[in-house]
Amino acid sequence: MSTTNAAHTLDDQRLTQVFSALADPTRRDIVMRLSDGDATVGELAEPYAVSVQAVSKHLRVLEDAGLVSRDGDGFRSRRHLEAEVFDMMTAWIEKYRRTAEGRFRRLDAVLAEMGEAEAAADAASSSPTDATAVPAASVTRDPGGTSPATRTITTPANTDK
Repeated sequence: MSTTNAAHTLDDQRLTQVFSALADPTRRDIVMRLSDGDATVGELAEPYAVSVQAVSKHLRVLEDAGLVSRDGDGFRSRRHLEAEVFDMMTAWIEKYRRTAEGRFRRLDAVLAEMGEAEAAADAASSSPTDATAVPAASVTRDPGGTSPATRTITTPANTDK
């Protein structure tokens, strides 16, 4: 296995471990609470109807994933978030966001071409008073153009002739 493939596999394994750790809602809540500042196990356990040992197990999973670290051993040690893991997750998500955005831009271009071609064909073959003319599909995007998931594709309804 090449060095690049080995590094890629390690990154994939680490991402899998991180996302698996964050799959649990209690662990996500712990991460959210630690984003406000460092805390002890006892402080983190306060709002939950589970034992301190159960929260410690959740923290161990977060530590094993590299999301959380501690400044010592024992009950009084403080836990804090590790920013580099979040940077790694953000970079991974951003890579796929850019890929998806590029695909949506290409789809926008194809749909625009199709709409222009259909409009030109309709204009050439029909009169302005033709009630059976069907508009081309249209694509609208969110006002800021930031989210490919908020696009709406509108196609004409089937009409009886």
